[in-house]
Amino acid sequence: MTRTPTLVLRSRRVLAPDGERPADVVVAGDRIVEVSPYGTAAGGGAPIEDLGDVALLPGLVDTHVHVNEPGRTAWEGFTSATRAAAAGGVTTLIDMPLNSIPATVTVDALRVKRDVARGRVYVDVGFWGGAIPGNTGELAALYRAGVYGFKSFLAPSGVDEFPHVNAAELAEALTEQARLGALAIIHAEAPRILDAAPQVPGRAYADFLASRPDAAETVAVRQLLDTAERTGARVHVLHVSSADVLPLLAAARADGIAVTAETCPHYLTLVAEGVPAGDTTFKCCPPIRSEDNRDRLWRGIEAGAFAAVVSDHSPCTTDLKRLDVGDFAAAWGGIASLQLGLPAVWTEARARGLALAEVVALMSSGPARLVGLARKGTIAPGYDADLVAFDPDAVFTVDPGGLHHRNPATPYAGRTLTGVVRATWLAGAPVDVHGTPRGRLLDRVGTAA
Repeated sequence: MTRTPTLVLRSRRVLAPDGERPADVVVAGDRIVEVSPYGTAAGGGAPIEDLGDVALLPGLVDTHVHVNEPGRTAWEGFTSATRAAAAGGVTTLIDMPLNSIPATVTVDALRVKRDVARGRVYVDVGFWGGAIPGNTGELAALYRAGVYGFKSFLAPSGVDEFPHVNAAELAEALTEQARLGALAIIHAEAPRILDAAPQVPGRAYADFLASRPDAAETVAVRQLLDTAERTGARVHVLHVSSADVLPLLAAARADGIAVTAETCPHYLTLVAEGVPAGDTTFKCCPPIRSEDNRDRLWRGIEAGAFAAVVSDHSPCTTDLKRLDVGDFAAAWGGIASLQLGLPAVWTEARARGLALAEVVALMSSGPARLVGLARKGTIAPGYDADLVAFDPDAVFTVDPGGLHHRNPATPYAGRTLTGVVRATWLAGAPVDVHGTPRGRLLDRVGTAA
């Protein structure tokens, strides 16, 4: 690797590990080689770009993205998803093992997905594997092939090719993952609670919310924690929507259970009371809950309850959202937010008095650490020069037509958000979302696959 500087980025607001401060960030090739006091880096002839008061952030790491390709490419795709990621300041994403066809539950399926993605990604992309009934024997080979861990559902996933696991199958999968040292990431809702809840079709969001009560999450998390304790597995609870889960997680960690959790921008910014009748762009599973619940999630953020805030970008074609009839029971459950996560979270965090550094930690270094991306998510020498120029004071109104998502239906349409991504650099070079893709495919240790 060359040590000769190739770029200097200067800002009065660099989000370094020791906090926000004026600094010069010196890049050589694809790595950061120096973080100097503001205005002191000569650059050795390298171009110097002065961002002024625009903040310089480490590139975001989004470990929960459904790209859906191959098989459901009409829903999203590697080109469109990674364009949206770069436009939103995300420089690394980890693709979920569903809703693609085939699902990433065998080495052959992983190979198919990598072949489709190669040469078509604007940011760096890694892959999760899936742990489903009957594929425990595949997990070791998938892990050796470079997946970052294994996703399981405790309730139906919504697609037939990725069935959920029952209690015995969960224990079997976690036992094997503990043996491998792999991270298990879990969609935690309890089928028996969902089956007992009222299932009422129609346009009223309150009816949909009642169909997926808080208890579905708490019962499932209790089951997961008990199984993790018995098997010794490392587990991560995906997309926590119910704040009722937080005391369970805190108690488990105090007891020595290796458990982490994430939440998502839509749970931190949207509330059930604000969902218009029939607006199924707001439907996701688990659901957006009450304003009081959102406040308790933010208290969890401030208390360090979450390892990461990630998108759970789960788009579909517009027709599957059933906006024509506004039936929450019939609509696909998923929110497309990959491009909007940073401004959405920053808008709410700023209003609550949180610092930009707190947001960045949850959206960059936190998810990078969760999956073991040792050179991602931090502005410091030796780290990848994945960087974002973010204007934290600029205001914009969300226009779905300006999003790079393949299907731009979004609950953020028309909302005023604070914070604009001005530029994104990947491996030391600016990302041009209309130019040639330069992203790499990653394996579990962050090297090109």
